Amino acid sequence: MKTDVLAAAASAPGVRLDVWLWAARFFKTRALAKKAIEGGKVEVNQAAGKPSKAVHVGDRLHIVRSEERFEIEVVAIGDQRGPAAQAQSLYRETEASRNARVEAVERRRLERTGYAKPPTKPDKRARRLIIALGDIDAM
Repeated sequence: MKTDVLAAAASAPGVRLDVWLWAARFFKTRALAKKAIEGGKVEVNQAAGKPSKAVHVGDRLHIVRSEERFEIEVVAIGDQRGPAAQAQSLYRETEASRNARVEAVERRRLERTGYAKPPTKPDKRARRLIIALGDIDAM
């Protein structure tokens, strides 16, 4: 019974990977989705993806978007971009992926705790001192 469902899903027409990523709201435009796929940031079933590759129900995607990493399973096919709630119904994220993302956000938050933003922009005298010192970090 399960093999019949998988065979039917594999034979059913899919949607282009870049279109599906755009519809699922992982990327704001199809062009950004295509650029990420071509840059090796998206894997389909543990293989490098191509923008024109068809996505089917049951496919597993590994998506890297800036500092975020998603491991998802395709639950539904969509080629129209809609509301966020509708986009989230197109996939299911693994628990391990969700926990890793939460931990990464918390780690980045803790790294910023010692930084205090200056209350104002530097004035003319302070800017001249900064320029005279040069970029100390570059040395």
